[in-house]
Amino acid sequence: MKRWTHRPPGSNWGDFGDDDELGRINLLTPERVVAAVREVQVGKVFCLSLPLDLPGGNVLNPRRHPPRTFATARGNGQANFNFLLRLLDPRQIDMISDDAVLMALQYSTQWDSFAHVGALFDADGDGVPEPVYYNGFRAGEDVVTPAYRNGPVDWCCNEGVQARKMGIETMAAACVQGRGVLIDLHAVAGRARKVIGWDDLKAAMDSQGVVVEPGDMVCLWTGFDQVILEQKGKPSAESLHGSCATLDGHDERIQQWVTDSGMVALISDNYAVEQTPAVPPPGDGTYPALPLHHHCLFKLGVHLGELWYLGELAAWLRANGRNRFLLTAPPLRLPGAVGSPATPVATV
Repeated sequence: MKRWTHRPPGSNWGDFGDDDELGRINLLTPERVVAAVREVQVGKVFCLSLPLDLPGGNVLNPRRHPPRTFATARGNGQANFNFLLRLLDPRQIDMISDDAVLMALQYSTQWDSFAHVGALFDADGDGVPEPVYYNGFRAGEDVVTPAYRNGPVDWCCNEGVQARKMGIETMAAACVQGRGVLIDLHAVAGRARKVIGWDDLKAAMDSQGVVVEPGDMVCLWTGFDQVILEQKGKPSAESLHGSCATLDGHDERIQQWVTDSGMVALISDNYAVEQTPAVPPPGDGTYPALPLHHHCLFKLGVHLGELWYLGELAAWLRANGRNRFLLTAPPLRLPGAVGSPATPVATV
């Protein structure tokens, strides 16, 4: 049974099939992967992930906290870390360390799945908007809310969330390897906070000779990754919320560029790719609080990558007169998750 009778204006719902969960990743064909591999000229590699305990604290997002690591426990409650097996058998010489982590999956370098941002939209044509995600998948049915448990207000109160459709594992199984294209927005704004509209973005691409083709993953370097590293895990609100370039998500020409380009992912070293919180449009009408998230994740099935470490790669590309590279960037294959840490690799 089809989940929707009409789709949002400007969306591509159904273009890849009524049950599609991959969106524009469908454009990462074998031919485009081969073209991406041909961008490799010297075999130098770059890690594009920040250390996953950065930015530090919860100044950037009060609901996301740094990872907490734990040792697993032996049957007697003893920490299974630096554990000498001779305590179990004096003849054994091994030492074992085994750990676990509790972390917000979108705390640091990350991918957003399509189940990360949905919208109220009248997908079934009955005149009443309902909460839906990309391709009409439903909140409550396909993306399940938690069963609240009484207790302290922490992570355990909201266990049981699950994206039965469009979980990040769908993206992971697609492998996510293709051509990356870098646009240097630090060259436009430096360290100053600047909301980038289409004119500035287009001028940067033209001056840097950037061409985006269908199947490309577009990376925006603003210098925000350097700001995070310099804070050494103890960032200030001023530094994180008042530095570097960010896109104007309301700019319809930027949205149209995302649509027309055929890009499969939009990635940045900053917090949300777009300015957040976005300035509400004039009037009393409804609007998306994150207009570029709405356009990419909800309408087009274009994955967003945030808080990537792009500075070292950007410097090398600039010094070598290039802006294209092979990008290998699968998320964790974690069923039901709506986002994922990533350790992307660029090869030039």
